Amino acid sequence: MKQRGFTLIEVMVALAVMALALSVGIKVSGALTDNSQRQTDVLLAQLCADNAIEQLRLSPQMPGIGDTHLQCTQANRAFDVLMRIRVTPNPSFRRVDAQVFDGVTPILRITSVLGRY
Repeated sequence: MKQRGFTLIEVMVALAVMALALSVGIKVSGALTDNSQRQTDVLLAQLCADNAIEQLRLSPQMPGIGDTHLQCTQANRAFDVLMRIRVTPNPSFRRVDAQVFDGVTPILRITSVLGRY
């Protein structure tokens, strides 16, 4: 009489393959979650940096040379914005670097040039 079914070794190999596939799936889903969070952070940081630069553009005066720290809240999250204003070879323009931090972690840096008029 011939027995039908799987041997213990075949079952163990199948379980090992399934465990490997599940662990890879968990790693991939974790990476997707991290990437989604990073995209959200960059979008909110972009809004903070754009708002800070637009405030300078709307000001009737040329911005002064130096560094300024600003606080920005987007989506109930607090960001720090470091504005660095530097001279350019043309005195009618200023270079503006806006760097956004989430605590101590830098998220985004935007560079722009502001004109006198």
